[in-house]
Amino acid sequence: MNTSDIEHILDKLRNKELEEYLVQKEDFLIFREKLVKQSDFKHFRGVAQHGGSVVYTYTDEPRS
Repeated sequence: MNTSDIEHILDKLRNKELEEYLVQKEDFLIFREKLVKQSDFKHFRGVAQHGGSVVYTYTDEPRS
């Protein structure tokens, strides 16, 4: 997974083209590094899965 792939995925989540996206354990650190730099970071919600993967969704309301 590279930076442009991550930006594309984040845009698709943001625009509701994707309902959710599964990030595998081995891609988590690079994905999160790019995610935390987003201006709307608090709208992304990650739910950890068994085995180290994370399912990300985009919410209309930012988390607190």
